[in-house]
Amino acid sequence: MFERYRLALIGAALAACPAAAATPHPTTQAALVRQIKADVAEIVEGINSKDIDKATKFDAPDLVSMESMRAPSYGAKANREGLAMVFRYEPSWRLSLIDETVEVARSGDMATYRSTYSEDSTRGGEPYSHKVNYIAGFRRDPDGLWRVHWSVVCAQSPSQKK
Repeated sequence: MFERYRLALIGAALAACPAAAATPHPTTQAALVRQIKADVAEIVEGINSKDIDKATKFDAPDLVSMESMRAPSYGAKANREGLAMVFRYEPSWRLSLIDETVEVARSGDMATYRSTYSEDSTRGGEPYSHKVNYIAGFRRDPDGLWRVHWSVVCAQSPSQKK
């Protein structure tokens, strides 16, 4: 059960990665792609360093996180609380990017982020790993900041001993 919840939290955490939170938003699609990838990298860094503020920095207030085999979670607060719980429960939990793609709408106000990650953790002191598919929907909010409003996390297979 924890495995499913943890994967859901990955989705919520990674979903928390809009483009251009502290800087003016890029104007070209290529610049938006670069910015979204950089923000996702910052979120993953927050997860890997167990920095809850960095890991949830870009959450949209109405964030919806979905994962197979569990009900969706709603809101940035729920994401923050869930990640804090996982950070305490599984301090060895880490994500490593395998590949990523960003598609920006012609209008420049929406984007889709897709990626595959390796998720490493422990069970009873034994190292485990598996691949995770992730997809998130970004939207430029009225304040000009990019935030993720929905995400989906799906493991490719059960965790295996390393």
